[in-house]
Amino acid sequence: MSITRAQPEPDGTPSTEESVLKGMRLLIVDDLAFNVALMRGLLRKAGYTNIRSTRDALSVPELCESFEPDLVLLDFHMPGASAIDVLRSIDHLVRGRDRLPVLIVTSDPTPERRHESLSAGARDFVNKPIDEIDLMLRVRTHLLTRYLQREAEHRGDVLDEAVRARTVELEQARLESLTILASVTEYHDDDTHRHTRRVGATAALLARGLGLPEPFVAGMRAAAPLHDIGKVGIPNEILLKPGPLSDEERAAMMQHVAIGPKMLAAACSPILRLAAEIAGTHHERWDGTGYLRGLAGEEIPMSGRVTAVADVFDALTHARPYKEAWDRGQALAEIASQAWRQFDPRVVDALLGLDFDELDAITS
Repeated sequence: MSITRAQPEPDGTPSTEESVLKGMRLLIVDDLAFNVALMRGLLRKAGYTNIRSTRDALSVPELCESFEPDLVLLDFHMPGASAIDVLRSIDHLVRGRDRLPVLIVTSDPTPERRHESLSAGARDFVNKPIDEIDLMLRVRTHLLTRYLQREAEHRGDVLDEAVRARTVELEQARLESLTILASVTEYHDDDTHRHTRRVGATAALLARGLGLPEPFVAGMRAAAPLHDIGKVGIPNEILLKPGPLSDEERAAMMQHVAIGPKMLAAACSPILRLAAEIAGTHHERWDGTGYLRGLAGEEIPMSGRVTAVADVFDALTHARPYKEAWDRGQALAEIASQAWRQFDPRVVDALLGLDFDELDAITS
């Protein structure tokens, strides 16, 4: 709802703001029927249409819950409960986030009375005998303040939501850009560039099979495809070499696990920090003979251990220019034989227990 000035439209109809104010909910609390009728009549004459009243001070908390007034006109002297008692009974509305405005209607506007009422949460005063202009001015002022406060809160909420949405959008765009960049390294032996996606899906299912928290599972799905992003820093003559690599070339290829984390080092995103961890550890081995750091056992982050199994399983079960695809049983047997040596045995068990129909459905 936009804020417009309280002026009529060209055709004579009230402005949006004025219409909203006249429709806001007013609650009159006074034990004398004459006073209730007087205030109701003046308010209706001014165009206010949503008015409730009660002569029972004890009913105010219930009325506030059911009617949800935007403004309360509260007589100070009433049998059964004073205005101070009423204010205390709705203190959670008067002083809480809602900040319900209460105007005290009194014939005793002494400094002591005002101080007592303000201390209890009252917002303003209307003196008796009631002056029509004074009543309308105070009612409109406090309704307008409430309306503008709600507008500001609404605009703040919309802005917060827009910022959150934009942050998610930018994060997604950054992640997609890096994923596309990582897939470039796969084109020489996987022109569908689906290897990275399959590794992400497999890693997520393995993480779930290990009973790891769902946020970690989701993180693995997004981050594991970036495991080989460091290959973009490896010369093409090495990446694209059709035959075996020399020792020197193999040493250069191994550097991709150092290049990847450096590329992602400045990332603030939890997903990209996880991707950096994976990029640097997915070639470590359970027995400590992997590269580059020679980590062993649980020194290797769980993300790296899971991605290592997902990466090798996918590489074995899909054809490359230099190899035929292994059948699934053969690949599982090979990976099982490497438990306690190349792979974390718990991750191997998770792979053997995987629902491959689910994996096929996700990656097909």
